[in-house]
Amino acid sequence: TAVDLRMTANVRTPFNGGARTGAIPGVKHIVAVASGKGGVGKPTIAVNLAASLQLSGARVGVLDADIYGPSVPGMLGVDGTPQVHDQKLVPLEAYGMKVISIGLLAGADKAMVWRGPMVSRAIEQLLSDVLWGELDYLVVDLPPGTGDASLTLAQAVPLSGVAIVCTPQEAALKIAVKSLQMFRGLNVTPLGLIENMSWFVCGKCGEEHHVFDHGQAERAAQRLGTPYLGAIPLEPAIREEADAGAPVVVSRPDTAGAQALRKVASAVAARLSVQSFRQLPVISVR
Repeated sequence: TAVDLRMTANVRTPFNGGARTGAIPGVKHIVAVASGKGGVGKPTIAVNLAASLQLSGARVGVLDADIYGPSVPGMLGVDGTPQVHDQKLVPLEAYGMKVISIGLLAGADKAMVWRGPMVSRAIEQLLSDVLWGELDYLVVDLPPGTGDASLTLAQAVPLSGVAIVCTPQEAALKIAVKSLQMFRGLNVTPLGLIENMSWFVCGKCGEEHHVFDHGQAERAAQRLGTPYLGAIPLEPAIREEADAGAPVVVSRPDTAGAQALRKVASAVAARLSVQSFRQLPVISVR
């Protein structure tokens, strides 16, 4: 029997969500996108995950918490300095999403040479001192690795979960697993693994090539008892649209990469929905 799963904008609030310590008022789900190392395409995944959720009708915000390498503004084509209202930052908007990044505050070309405590404080302010308003999802693009930004986020707000981005080769996957285990140690639910650059289709012959191996993330997810959210191809359209300041799921939705990204977003939304149902109280009827 075929089962047709469709993502809708009917987003359930986690039980006791408003009462959770550190919860951002009006924000139903805070979803972190992390990676064990750089170079795996994490910001691209984060931006297209957020855009896919927005396309489903959800209210979405994007927080670029990659302090040392903020790339979200460029991928969304946003520029300018956020305004201040009642001592809080007003997010810029792109493709129907609210966007805040340290890159918008410090300048696109300025290097952030900060020590750990400054990074932690910046993350806390980007979470609490922004007028996010009513959001179904706040997608947070974390820096690669297991440093101060990830620790601060996990401890400052109740994360709904974290999606770990990796590539298929063994070396990258081993580091991704360390990142996943760190979040587990901080009591953050792993939403699952995403295998980026999983395959490449030759434009001339149409043959599929596995440049960096293939399927390693799915096997690792099975071994670790965590969900596998899907695979994304190594596709020129994804890079071209990111460079042009547009999520590929919006600007070129019929490409294989865009369709794969939409499937990953559907898997994330489904996981969060299941978690929300599981948090409902059990009522005994006698």
